Amino acid sequence: MLQPLDIVLGLKLVSIDRPFPGYEDLASGVGIALSSAHRSVQRLHQAGLLTPALRPLNPALLELLVYGVRYVYYVKPGALTRGIPTAHAAPPLSELMDGGADTPVWPDPKGSVRGYAVMPLHKAVPTAALNDPKLYELLALVDALRIGRARERKIAQDELEKRLAP
Repeated sequence: MLQPLDIVLGLKLVSIDRPFPGYEDLASGVGIALSSAHRSVQRLHQAGLLTPALRPLNPALLELLVYGVRYVYYVKPGALTRGIPTAHAAPPLSELMDGGADTPVWPDPKGSVRGYAVMPLHKAVPTAALNDPKLYELLALVDALRIGRARERKIAQDELEKRLAP
C-alpha cells in the first residue's frame, strides 16, 4: 500500500529531468534514509507509478494526485504557527491568484511566515522543498489539492497537468 512518502518521492523523481539518479542521491535529496527511499521506490513501481527504468509514469501519477490524494491523505488546518508557505500561499499559485488572509504553512522553525499549520505529507517535506524549488512547487500544488477550495483545486490541477505533461 502506498504511503505519503511515496508521493513525495514520486514528485521528487518528476522534479529530476534525467534518468533515475540512484537511491543515495534520491534519499539525500529528500532527507530520508537510504532504506526508506528503496522501499518507497519499490511501492511506487508495484503500484504502476514508475516505469521499469524507475522514471515516473506521469499520467498515472497525475490521476492519483488529482482524484485520490485529497481523500487518502486529507488534512485539517491546525493552529497558527511559523512555517513555510504551501498550497495557494506558495509558488506557483501565489503568483496566479490572491492568497487571501489565511496562509497555510508547513510548521518549521526555519519558516518566515505565520499561518495555520498544514501537516505535510511527510516530515521531510519542508527541508526537501527548501532544497529543490521545483519539488517545492509540486508539493505546494498537491497541498492545494488536499486543502483547497474548488477554484484552488482546479488551478492546481491545471498547473500539475502542465508540469506532468509527457
